[in-house]
Amino acid sequence: MENQRRSKVHFETLDSEKIGFGKSNFLEVARKKATTEEGEENEFISLSRGYYLDDGTARFKKSLTIPDDPEIREFVAEKIRTL
Repeated sequence: MENQRRSKVHFETLDSEKIGFGKSNFLEVARKKATTEEGEENEFISLSRGYYLDDGTARFKKSLTIPDDPEIREFVAEKIRTL
């Protein structure tokens, strides 16, 4: 089998907002961009859950990403509002 070289991907957070809940938990909604070494770019929406350490440092536990597609964003937003 031929060796395949894995491309490195650079992730950039374009915009994000957090809301706290519970004792030290938060949810973050962010728009991010992934760029490969070859210059290919892909924007997506990230929903992440995390918590704050005693020193205020944010740690992430789980994350879900969705494509930056208006139809998918509307579907997710509508389901969150109606469930």
